[in-house]
Order: sequence, then C-alpha cells, then structure tokens
Amino acid sequence: MIKLRGKQIIIATLSGLLVLGAGFTANAKAKKVDNRFTVVSVALKPTSETNLTNYVYDTVNPDSANFHQYLTPNEFAQKFGQSGSYVAAFKKYLRNYHLKTNAYAGNLSLKVRGTKNNVNRAFKAKYVNKSKTSYQLPGYLSKRVVAVIGIYAANPNSAKKKTTKKQPAKKPAVDTKSLSSHVDILTSDTNPDTTLSGNSFSKKYGPAKFANRYQLNRLYNQGLAGQGQRIGLIVHTDFRNSNIQKYWQQVGVNSDTSRLHRVYVAGSPKNVTALSNLVFNMAQVETTLDVESASSVAPKADIDAYIDLAPSGATTNASGHYTAFMQAVSDNVDNQISTSFSPGEEAKSGWEDKSANLSQYNHAFNLMLEQAAAQGITVFRAGGDHGPYDVPGTSQTNAVSTSPYQVMVGGTTLPYTKIMHQKLINVNQERAWGDTYSASASDLKKGFFPGGGAGGFSALNPTPRYQLGVPGVNTFRAIQLLKYIGKGHFLVNKNPKVITGTRQGRNFPDVSGNADPQTGYATYIAGNSMTKKHKRVVRIPYKLWLMGGGTSYTTPQMAGANAVMNSGRSTRIGFWNPQIYKFAQETDSPFNVLAGADNNNNLYYTGQPGKIYNQASGLGTINFEKLNAEFNSEGSN
Repeated sequence: MIKLRGKQIIIATLSGLLVLGAGFTANAKAKKVDNRFTVVSVALKPTSETNLTNYVYDTVNPDSANFHQYLTPNEFAQKFGQSGSYVAAFKKYLRNYHLKTNAYAGNLSLKVRGTKNNVNRAFKAKYVNKSKTSYQLPGYLSKRVVAVIGIYAANPNSAKKKTTKKQPAKKPAVDTKSLSSHVDILTSDTNPDTTLSGNSFSKKYGPAKFANRYQLNRLYNQGLAGQGQRIGLIVHTDFRNSNIQKYWQQVGVNSDTSRLHRVYVAGSPKNVTALSNLVFNMAQVETTLDVESASSVAPKADIDAYIDLAPSGATTNASGHYTAFMQAVSDNVDNQISTSFSPGEEAKSGWEDKSANLSQYNHAFNLMLEQAAAQGITVFRAGGDHGPYDVPGTSQTNAVSTSPYQVMVGGTTLPYTKIMHQKLINVNQERAWGDTYSASASDLKKGFFPGGGAGGFSALNPTPRYQLGVPGVNTFRAIQLLKYIGKGHFLVNKNPKVITGTRQGRNFPDVSGNADPQTGYATYIAGNSMTKKHKRVVRIPYKLWLMGGGTSYTTPQMAGANAVMNSGRSTRIGFWNPQIYKFAQETDSPFNVLAGADNNNNLYYTGQPGKIYNQASGLGTINFEKLNAEFNSEGSN
C-alpha cells in the first residue's frame, strides 16, 4: 500500500519498508549569477473583462445569438486579446535582455524564457522579503499586465554571510518543492485481484465500474466512446507508456499507445523524462493514474499530457502550472482539460510564488479559463482529499484554483460492507466521502484519518451568477467531526457540534463521484525505487498494482465522460456550470442529490435535506445518459 504521511512516502513491499522523499530536483541554491533556465508567465488584461465574461455565459445560453458560437484562438485575440503591436513591443523590450518571448494564441498571455539572471535584470527584480519580490516594467508595458508569475530575487544579504567551515559537496537532495502541491494518492489495505481481466476486472476495479455506476455505459451502447476527441491533462511529471498499456490490457480497452501525446512546457523532453523516471514519487503515480483513468473511460480518445516539470529547479510551481494550462488552452485541440495538481493553497502561508500574490494569480487564472470557455473547452479540477482541511488547523482552506470557470469535482463513497480493524463497517447507500470510520484505532489515536472530499467556499472568488438563487448555495450545515491537535494531526470529536449558517463565495464542488479508496479503483505503475545497500544507493525495479482513491480519480474520469458525450456532437459542450445548475433545478434532473445530513459529510460539511446543492457533494452524482440528453436538448432548441 502507499500512503502519504507528512512529506514521506511509505511503500510496503514484500522485501521490506522503503522510505523515499517526494521527488528529486537539481541543486536550486541561489548563486550570484544564476544561469539556470526558467519560464516566467506574463498574464495580460483582455480588452474588456465585462464583455469577455458576458460572452462566456452567452456561449451556453440557448436564448443568446452567441450560443455555441465558440471562438478560435485567433478570433479570441481579435475580440478580447491584446493588440499585435503591444505584444511586439513587449517582445522587443525583453529581447534586449536576451530573453525569448512567445505570445500564446489568443494574446492573453506571454511565455518568457531565459536565464534566471536575465529575467531578473529585465523585470528589475528586487528582494522585498521572504514572501515577496518586486518587479518593474516600462509604463507603456505594465499598464496592461494582470500578473507576472515566477520571478524570484534572492535576499542579497544572505550572499554576504560567510562561513569558516568548508561544506562538503552535496548530492541532489530530496526537495518537495519540485512537486506541485496536493499530490495525495490515498490507498486501501487491499490489492486488486489481477487474476481477473478484461470486463470482469474493469467492472470491479476500472472504467466499467465508473461507467455502470453513473450510466455512462448507456452511451457506450450508442456507439459513443470518445472517437475524434482529445483530452488534455495538466500534469507535473512524465509517465511510462508501458505502464499505461499494461493497465489498458488488464481492463480490456484499446491499448494503442499512439494515442498518447506529450507537451513539455518548462524543460527539454530528455531532461524531463530522465528526472521523472529517476525515482518513485507521488507525482508520477498521480500522472499515471490521470492518464489511465481518462483514457480508459474514453477508450477511443487521444490523450495530450501537458507536463510542467522544470528540471533546472528555477521555474516556480505556480508559473509551471499556469504555463501548462495556457499552452493547452491556446493549442485548442482538446475539447476537455483535466487536472489533479495544484500549485498551492488559498492562504498566504501556503503560497510560494514571490512576484504574483494569490489575488493576482487567481485573476490571471480566471481570465485564462474564460478564454477556454469562450473556445468551448470544458475544464475539470480535482477538489481535494482532505475535506476543507488542506491546511491543517484551519476550518476552510482550499487548493488553488477555485475558479468558477471550471467544474470542481468532489468525492463520494459507494455502498460497501467490510470488517476492518475488528469492526463492521456498513455503508448502505452512496454518500459524500468523509471517512473517520475505516481507520484503525492506532491511526486515529495518532491523529491520522483516511480522508474526505473537498468542499466549501472559496476565499478568492465570489459566488458566480450560475449559483445565485440555487437552494443550498451560500447556506451550510456542518459537523465538527475533527479537532486539530497540531503538527498536521487531528482527533475525532466524541461529541461533535452541529453548525449551521451562511457564507459567501464560490461554492464547491459542483459535482461528485466515487473517490473513497475503500470503494476505489486499480492503478498500475512500474519504475524504480531507491535504497541503501552496503553504503551505496541502488535502484530497485518495482511493479505495483494498488487500490487507490481520491478526487484525483474521479476528475479525469469526468473528463473522459465529457469526451464520450462530445464524440456524438457537432459542437463542443463547452462551459458546463451555467448549464448544469439550470438542469439541476428542473423536474427530471440528471443529478442524484446526496442530501442526507449526519451520515453524509465530507469531514465537516453535510447535506441539507430538501436543498438542491450542498458543500459536501455539490449537485450530487451524475446520470450521464440524462445529462447527455439535456446537453443535446439545449442544442436542438
């Protein structure tokens, strides 16, 4: 089994216990002249943000003349992007500092590449404090900039400190900053039965389990399987084709690896692949399961993996994540994009980018996703696997981004009965994922709990117009199941309080699907681990089948389901959210609302009986046959 506890990965194998760090990176120590390659993102203002937002909503409003009038990136540039002359002036300025600058199609963002030293010179970067770097641009350029992401100037005083003791040369060290935040793969104590294969394995552990549960199989019966579709995945590491093919063969789907494609946005393919495959890490597991999940639910779709790993260690997670997304949006070949990665939390303490604060980054991200929506791209994002506790000790901190222009995916638990840790566990109907009952007494005493689907209210984004007036939105019911005891640990309250009230902000998730590792899915991954042998570090090949859970599974599955629906259409489905919140309020809703109260929580928020929406599971689970019919009905009307 694999569990993430703090910053270590514990792998239990037949040969013993190996403890590895979360990832490896090149030496990132700041030097006086830093010639490491870096990528910086410059997010630009649209010509009219109000007009852009209205256009995005019009594309999915059947009463609008712009209904399904999706723009190409060139059309977007003409309508909302910055002018070619402005972009040319920016390029000319940065060229003076030996930097390469490319405008993403749409003219809403620039990708700046070069050495860290030249970037800092061009942007007049100055150290302010440990959490802030200031920058300066000529006035004619700066007035149209929303955010500059990824600049970092080191503290000049730190370079003046001298040491009398010669430090030994260091080998590449484990550095958790080399991985995007929120890479959690929660697993159960059981392993999949690999004596099963094909449809039998798939129904128990794979795509057929998802498809049968949520009526996607009925679209398969209509001949829809994602043909003609491409799914974009925003990931942090490379993956091995052999792992994906092995998984496909086990679940009995199309195993042609020519449908797998990679786009390296922050480093050379050779270096990214080498660093990715150096040692087992959770980001590689995450990337692999994302590809396996999306590609098997839509077995005739192509996969485009946008990989943001920067081998030099100089590109920030925030810039890499934004760059990967912006590349996917501007390429405009994927009708659906999904990610299970996040560059940080909606909290200053959890934010690493020095040049763009949380508000600026959020603004830039929203504009980018509005471009995606204007082009008809549906974006899915994993909500998270710790209830509202992404930052321990806080009652509500969420992973970035909670943008309203994407489908935020929450988690559920399927019905199951098991004897675990000498106690009977019986879940008699699908419920929001909030698991304090399957952990061992020892784990609970230490403050570990299995997890739960994210949900709640965004600290950065206001309540979007499609949620206003929906019963349950901006009101909540919660149960304080957990008590924070420090150092990232919680205890279960014996007499939890029930809290009700109102809050403002973007409510999430929007929809939910099975994410509990106790009712989860199989993943296959093979690679290398490391251990010490006779004072030498040696690589040990491994092959693992594991049972995993988390919103990291159901989110790429949702993207796969969207590809299946899109494969039967002449126009893209586009921006889900205004449409699905309308469908949810109709008589024959395609959503199964999980409204139970006390036994239907995500470790904090619960359902509200009689309401359409709740912060534990959003609008609920999806009947994809009905949802597809609703989308098609919108088009015919």
